Amino acid sequence: MPAHRVTLRGTTYVFADLREVMAKASPLRSGDELAGVAARDAAERAAARYALAEVPLARFLAEPLVPAETDEVTRLILATHDGAAFAPVRDLSVGQFRDWLLRYETDTAALTALAPGLTPEMVAAVSKLMRNQDLVLVAHKCSVVTRFRNTLGLPGRLAVRLQPNHPTDDPHGIAASILEGLLYGCGDAVIGLNPATDSVERVTVLLQLIDELIQTYRIPTQSCVLAHVTTQLRALERGAPVDLVFQSVAGTEAANTSFGLNLALLREARDAALSLRRGTLGDNVMYFETGQGSCLSADAHHGVDQQTLECRAYGVARAFAPLLVNTVVGFIGPEYLYDGKQIIRAGLEDHCCGKLLGLPMGVDVCYTNHAEADQDDMDTLLTLLGAAGVNYIMGVPGADDIMLGYQSTSFHDVHYLRQVLGLRAAPEFEHWLEHMKIAGPDRRLLPVSGSHPLLADRGLGAEMPPVSP
Repeated sequence: MPAHRVTLRGTTYVFADLREVMAKASPLRSGDELAGVAARDAAERAAARYALAEVPLARFLAEPLVPAETDEVTRLILATHDGAAFAPVRDLSVGQFRDWLLRYETDTAALTALAPGLTPEMVAAVSKLMRNQDLVLVAHKCSVVTRFRNTLGLPGRLAVRLQPNHPTDDPHGIAASILEGLLYGCGDAVIGLNPATDSVERVTVLLQLIDELIQTYRIPTQSCVLAHVTTQLRALERGAPVDLVFQSVAGTEAANTSFGLNLALLREARDAALSLRRGTLGDNVMYFETGQGSCLSADAHHGVDQQTLECRAYGVARAFAPLLVNTVVGFIGPEYLYDGKQIIRAGLEDHCCGKLLGLPMGVDVCYTNHAEADQDDMDTLLTLLGAAGVNYIMGVPGADDIMLGYQSTSFHDVHYLRQVLGLRAAPEFEHWLEHMKIAGPDRRLLPVSGSHPLLADRGLGAEMPPVSP
């Protein structure tokens, strides 16, 4: 592992190996400072970027940042690398790769063909040399389309995960939030609930509730209860109506172990979901969530910077052909992304890098209440992601998740973005909204009276008692 030397303005900077170059080339963020891997100042950061720009892309195949001998994520990344797809850029350095990505000639078809030939470390490296506008432009040129009961990720479309979380898993409160979200035109990505109680019984009840709503109103969407994958598997084995299997994943084997999972378990879960054949348009049955800082919070970062490890989590997700991948960008807290500036940058990085790897990326545009961020910062990130072609965002009642205790985007926010950028819902869901007289042919929401079919009392959830606080 040769050292890297760069001289700037009479000062020589020496970086011991590729891992150090990558970490010190990263934009400033509190998580890397906490881990002790960040550049000590802007000058050292600039020197590291000069060094990184000269690194051949092929070197990332020969010099894994996390040893393959002890990490199954590294082994997965190397085993699934497509050498033929990599051919168009295999002789480029990281800096030259950035220039290649920004060319007019590098279009959607070229990026789609290239994706299997890129490793997470390659896309992490090039993102460290990119300005925010570069991240937006490159992501905008990517298109990743997935299907289950509808079609997600088409150009000019923006979907929404309807997130009806409730602090006590009260079925009536959850149903009310779902109905409100649907009346705002949200829910085409997924109706996805984080349960307050991770038990097989409760997860089964909640899956039945959401499935009943979907079947009753023939909604072209999919459901998910975001319990641990083992809980979902047990519910599935008991006959629960599982559409998508969810799991949070990280970029190292040790971090995933701390989450209680490994690659074999994810394969088992995907096979089980596929066996149900619940999709009508496609078989993308997995839903993954990630977030910068997860490996560091598990003390499983191996001295690697948090953004590179985030990209390695995408390497895990890619192996399972997911319908949805969501970076919950500001959720872990200011220890990892301190303020609005760092959250905005991380959101753009995550979205661009995931898209380059061929993933259907959504972003939970969010922050915790103890971060140095506010809703204006989120509006900025939301707008940039809309321009970048994000597949979907979150729809949370009032933008305030009262169960998880963080701030996200509301049912209203998608209408802002769709109006400003001319974006539309998933095509099948858009047709359903018009058929249900929720939206008109011009895609504007229609006034809803108490006699609307969605507001009729069908007894949904009547036999599902709430959980005690």
